[in-house]
Parts: sequence; C-alpha cells; structure tokens
Amino acid sequence: MRILNTIDDGFSQAFKEVLNRGEVDASDVIPKVLEILRSVRDKKTQAILQQVSQFDNWEPKTFQDLEISQDMCKKAYERLDKQKKEALHQAYERIYAFHSKQKQKSWMDFEANGNILGQKVTPLDRAGLYIPGGRAFYPSSLLMNAIPAIVAGVKEIVVCSPVPYNQPNELFLAGLYLCNITKAYKVGGASAVGMMAYGLEDFKKVDVITGPGNIFVAMAKKLVFGEVMIDMIAGPSEILIIADKNANANFIANDLLSQAEHDEMASSILLTDDKNLIVEVQKQIDKILPTLPRYQIAKKSIEDRGLMILCRDLKECIALSNELAPEHLELLITNPLAYLADIKHCGAIFIGTYAPEAIGDYVAGPNHTLPTGGSAKFFSPLGVEHFMKKSSIIYCTKDGFEEIAESAQILANIEGLEAHRNSIEVRRSKE
Repeated sequence: MRILNTIDDGFSQAFKEVLNRGEVDASDVIPKVLEILRSVRDKKTQAILQQVSQFDNWEPKTFQDLEISQDMCKKAYERLDKQKKEALHQAYERIYAFHSKQKQKSWMDFEANGNILGQKVTPLDRAGLYIPGGRAFYPSSLLMNAIPAIVAGVKEIVVCSPVPYNQPNELFLAGLYLCNITKAYKVGGASAVGMMAYGLEDFKKVDVITGPGNIFVAMAKKLVFGEVMIDMIAGPSEILIIADKNANANFIANDLLSQAEHDEMASSILLTDDKNLIVEVQKQIDKILPTLPRYQIAKKSIEDRGLMILCRDLKECIALSNELAPEHLELLITNPLAYLADIKHCGAIFIGTYAPEAIGDYVAGPNHTLPTGGSAKFFSPLGVEHFMKKSSIIYCTKDGFEEIAESAQILANIEGLEAHRNSIEVRRSKE
C-alpha cells in the first residue's frame, strides 16, 4: 500500500489527489447511458427486451418473461437450509427495528390567535429498488433497500435486478419472499433505471429509485433525477480506519481487505499516529491477500487505491478524515467515544474493536447504502425518509390573518408582485 507522511513536503498535493478519488471520467459512459434511456423512453418494452438480450445473455420474448413469480420466490425460500434462513431473518429483524426508529410523524402547532401550522408526512406511492446482480449478488442489498420502504408504508415496491443467463440467485428469490415483494423484474443496468423512471406499456413509473450499482447505473440515476427522486449517486466502496498504537494490526488488515475485495476501484485507507502499526498492517496484508478467493480484485484495489497515512496525532487523523468524508469510518482507538463529537463527515461510524465494517453490511441494523467519494459531506445513508415526503399545513383564522397580513403586503410590494398584494388586500376589506 502507498504510504504518506503528513510532515513530508509533497503531502498536500498527494492528499488532494486522494480527495478527488470520487471523480470519474464519465465522458464515454454518459452518451451510452443517454442512448439507453432514450430508447427505453421512446420504444418502451421493445427496448427493454432488446437490452436484456444484449447485456444479460438470454432472450426474453415478452414483458411477462421478465417477471419473477411469487411461486418461484416461495420455493426458493423453502429450499433454504435452516442456518441461512435464520441468518436472513435475524438481519431482517434488526434492520427493521433500527429503521422503525427513523419514521417521522405528522405534527401541528396551534398558535394563540387560532392559526394552525403543521407538517403532513406521507409515504410515497411507488418505490423502485435497484439490486446489483452481475458478477456477484448481495442479498443484504435487497434487505437494506426494501425494509426502509416497508417501514415507511410505501404501497407498491418493485425490484429490478440483472439476471445473467436467466438464472436467478436463490438467495435473491428467498429475500424477495421474506420482504413480501410481489413485483420483481429481471432487468439491470441503465435499462432498469429507465424502465422505473419512465414506465412501460405494462409498467407504471415509480416515484423514487434507490440502490447501488455500477457507473452505468449511477449515471442513469443522475440523469433521471427530477423525473423521479433518487437516494444518492454512489460510487465504489471505501473504508477509512483511524487507529492508534493499541489497535490490532491483523484486525485492521482484514478490515481494509474487506473493502478491497468489493471492487478494483474500492478505496482502503488507514490513518494512524503510530509508525510501527503501519509496518505491521502491511505485513498482515501481504500474508492475508494471497489467500482471498477474490485475490486479483483485492490486489489491484490495494495497489492502486490503498493508502496509509502517518499523522502527527489523532487530532490530525480526525481532521483528515473529515476532509475525506469516507463511506465507512472505523475508530480503532483508545476511548473512541471521547472523539465522536469531532467526527463531522462520514456515512457510518464503527466504534471499537468489535464493530468491524462487515458487521454493518449485514446484521447490525443501520443501512449499508451509504454516500461515497466524499459525498458524505452532504448525503445521508439510505433511510425511511427517502421513501416519504412532507407537505406543509397552513390555516389562518380571520384575526390570525390580520396579524400577519400587513407584513405580507409590504413584502409583496417590495418584490413588485401586485397580484400577491391584492390577494391579501381583498381579504382585509371590510366589505
């Protein structure tokens, strides 16, 4: 892994390059994504069938061929062995419990003059979940996207996922059954985003699209934003670990590699004030890396985007972390809770030795769909709020109206909006 020292002359420039890790040259991707989206918008089902044939190596003839039947999902769930079934259920229950605490309520405030102000919180009617399914499938992604929508009270939840060679993953099917998803489709990539955003002859468009994906999916979500709501534009996975001299080098190495095996573009970063720890972590990575089934992916990630930074102290580690705004942040330091208030920007914080990032991917409870590439400075994790919307409530009594009407007229005059002023003035007329 590359090693930097904050006291070196060239550190500032090198760190700027790390800050730009989320930048992607999409100049070649965007035209292709636009072509796919336009085709779906204009040709609808015909385009989807053609694109599935082109990208997923099987040839659906009708839209019904793309549907995943509830019977198929039920049988897959019943075929699961006890251990896998219990693991899925524990994950479901913990994720549901956590997200249940996020649900907001409508409220009203009654003023002394009789005016009523409030906010009405309403679930969206229809949500579209994109679940990756190319080189690997992650049933945890289905749970993490479906459960917040369920908690929010979304009436219709649809799922799209690529199914190469028309061979659905058994855990994917079982997860659909567990989440009671009755509408799922074997469509992936930008095609699925277009289908959910624009609708087809036999498929109604959704209100929001959530879920991770490759660069084609990310660009497609970005381009349809406004046609529908989206959760965020997520890039390759990343982990940042802040560790001191008391941290376990073996734990750190395994945690760094847990992100590196995701994707060749994944970022694994260690910030520490202990030089010896850097040496020990590198030794452990060299030992563990060759044993991984996804060795080539993890190796390229570590070599190209892995980084260890030696800092003056923990305060500097935290300052650099806040600049990087990582997706996952682990605090493997003595008394980590004492530093929690200083953490400003990250998707999720994992505190202490026994809270590895991987536990958050599956069963801890909080959502693992998180902002990447520094976007944690302004994006939040996927949650129940992504599947709900708010409406303001305004009621005025005559007396309450009179108390605020003159100020409203003055402001309307300042802005030169005569009809605005008039709409208030006519209600103040004694006649």
